[in-house]
Amino acid sequence: MDQLIELFNSGKFLEATIQTLTYVLFAMGVGGILGLILGIFLTVTRKGGILENNPTYWILNFLVNFFRPIPFVLLIFALQPLARAVIGTGIGDPMMLFALTFAASFGIARLVEQNLLTVSPGVIEAARAMGAGPLRTILTVLIPEGLGPVVLGYTFAFIAVVDMTAMAGIIGGGGLGNFAMQYGYRQFNPWVTWSAVLIIILIVQLVQVIGNWIARKLLRR
Repeated sequence: MDQLIELFNSGKFLEATIQTLTYVLFAMGVGGILGLILGIFLTVTRKGGILENNPTYWILNFLVNFFRPIPFVLLIFALQPLARAVIGTGIGDPMMLFALTFAASFGIARLVEQNLLTVSPGVIEAARAMGAGPLRTILTVLIPEGLGPVVLGYTFAFIAVVDMTAMAGIIGGGGLGNFAMQYGYRQFNPWVTWSAVLIIILIVQLVQVIGNWIARKLLRR
């Protein structure tokens, strides 16, 4: 318990919490936008879609199916050569942000696609019958109608990314996962471990509540 108090007073606990939030917010910001774009393209280019294009859909679908199932710890190592070419390093926080964003992009793409497919085809057909072009249909019908489920999908993705941040320590990154491993598990101090776990649970619960609230508002409009 004394060590936990010392870590709190030294600011290391707060630093680890900020690192975790930085990882997650960056990955959800950049990866969320890329995943949204990929998910929309997957939806509209599939067979029967607004912009049906089998070659495009096949390529995007293959990429998502290829990268999404890879366990994150293996993906980190697999992406190191690419990260060195793109950001100049394969370790530390920059590498962790790169890997998280990469994983989030493909994971969110599939979530967006699955949720946009819940939009009734009749609504889309009605918009097209009224003269709306493909882009207008996507922006004013498809996305708004599927926004509630998409928000729930992003909430799920946020929680998944929080889980991935626990792997930061293996490449020299920080965050609560590495904090719990370094000062809790390796030093046989369950107080530190469970304090980090509780902070993560609080973050996840807060995001889940906010996500559910926003989704309910969108679904009732």
